[in-house]
Amino acid sequence: MTEGSLTAIANDLRLLANDIDQNEPNDYLHFRFARVMEDFNQLQAEMDVEVDSTILDSLEEVGHQLTSSAPLKLLEPTLPPHDSQFTMSRKVVRASKFRHVFGQAVKADQCYDDIRISTMTWDSNFCSVNPKFVSMIVDASGGGAFMVLPLNKTGRIDMSYPTVCGHTGPVLDIEFCPHNDNIIASGSEDCSVMIWEIPDGGLTSPLTEPVVKLDGHSKRVGILNWHPTAHNVLLSAGSDNVIILWNVAQGGAVVRIDSVHPDLIYSACWNSDGSRILTSCKDKKLRVLEPREGTVLFEKEKPHEGSRPVRAVFVSDGKILSTGFSRMSERQVALWDPTNFGEALTLQELDTSSGVLLPFFDPDTGIVYLCGKGDSSIRYFEVTDEAPYVHYLSMYSSKESQKGMGYMPKRGLEVNKCEIARFYKLHERKCEPIVMTVPRKSDLFQEDLYPDTIGPEPSVEADEWFAGKDAPPILISLKDGFVATTKAKEFKVHKSLLKTTTASAGSQPESSGEVHSLRKEVQDLKAALQELTKRVRELETKD
Repeated sequence: MTEGSLTAIANDLRLLANDIDQNEPNDYLHFRFARVMEDFNQLQAEMDVEVDSTILDSLEEVGHQLTSSAPLKLLEPTLPPHDSQFTMSRKVVRASKFRHVFGQAVKADQCYDDIRISTMTWDSNFCSVNPKFVSMIVDASGGGAFMVLPLNKTGRIDMSYPTVCGHTGPVLDIEFCPHNDNIIASGSEDCSVMIWEIPDGGLTSPLTEPVVKLDGHSKRVGILNWHPTAHNVLLSAGSDNVIILWNVAQGGAVVRIDSVHPDLIYSACWNSDGSRILTSCKDKKLRVLEPREGTVLFEKEKPHEGSRPVRAVFVSDGKILSTGFSRMSERQVALWDPTNFGEALTLQELDTSSGVLLPFFDPDTGIVYLCGKGDSSIRYFEVTDEAPYVHYLSMYSSKESQKGMGYMPKRGLEVNKCEIARFYKLHERKCEPIVMTVPRKSDLFQEDLYPDTIGPEPSVEADEWFAGKDAPPILISLKDGFVATTKAKEFKVHKSLLKTTTASAGSQPESSGEVHSLRKEVQDLKAALQELTKRVRELETKD
């Protein structure tokens, strides 16, 4: 059996090498190579024999060929004798506990069916999810709408199911608040950002009135991102090339960054403690910003040579992972050190598909998942400190392409099933959860898979953060599954006049007419309150 297994691996390698010589490297060839490596490692673990070094050299040569254009020259492997008692001393595949991560779609009855997903051509996720709800942007006539469903409401969704439909233009992006699972923000073509409160159990009637409406952009708002550690701080970016940082509880803009980006902003995200903002722009530049001042700390021109959109996220140790296109329109993934932006730590070409790659990074495992809009697959890589830094793990493939993707926070996963990620894939008419699992035989809690992770409790208040205080996220253990130990903070809005800091040369003075009208409104409210108090007293005396 040993001899036959090694012969089969050698034959597979020879066929694969021949296909690589005749074709450009693609997903299918990568998949075949991963399978051969998996078979070889399994054989290596099961037997105590020394394999001739030629088969090891051949494996390494094939792996190298997938990332180069040199012709392959495979050597004939020498099979070991049956009575060999030596152990293999070389490892072909880098050791990683995530090498066997596999993705699996849930059964049909656990999907969310008959939902008309939005057909807008906008490169956002179109979906947001937390341990209570899943939300997706849907088609709507006469404005924009999105649907919010309790996680357990699977199956066919009735066409009359209520939606959140307060925008007058199509909704472009939605995101749940990380510190309150009932709060969700939405950005729209009507230039506004709205904050909504979803009741426990979901909607029973259409929701048209937001808790807060944030006006400040002059063009459509396509990017939203809640601050990871500060309570009620929201970032929005619009097609007016402006980034605004909002104090949501106060209902107003505090920082306005409007002189940094000369063209359309493709992506904007926070680092782990919210002390930096990373943006990618149509002017082919990556920028790392100091958020409260709006100043550029680091800048990289042309991280990818192509003209198609670039996406970027912070990964471990302050490094930056970007996805983009080469001059020949090949999709690429690159890793950068912002303190030394001159040359990429690694730059890998993936394929020639046209969809923008959306990166999702898991800081607990170091895995980055790349989901392409219009693709039918999810690739995943492990980011480490050793070259080539971004290591291909595997790929989940399916038949139908994805129109959007939601990513569940770690506290919403089933740890007893060794689930390390869960995606919510949007089809044309349904939402399908996809579970990423590390196969383990034991049912016990796997501490190496689940280090303490980011919890829902904010570590700093909005006013403190805007005043200059940074704080790392508050971590929680998933050992007994996530259970909220403190009640979610009640969302209260205190609208008042706020001074807005701008990153432009001059700031506009406050309108005296607006101040006067607000003062008059306060006086009217006080008068109404006094009248109501008087009537209550009169009724009490009658009783």
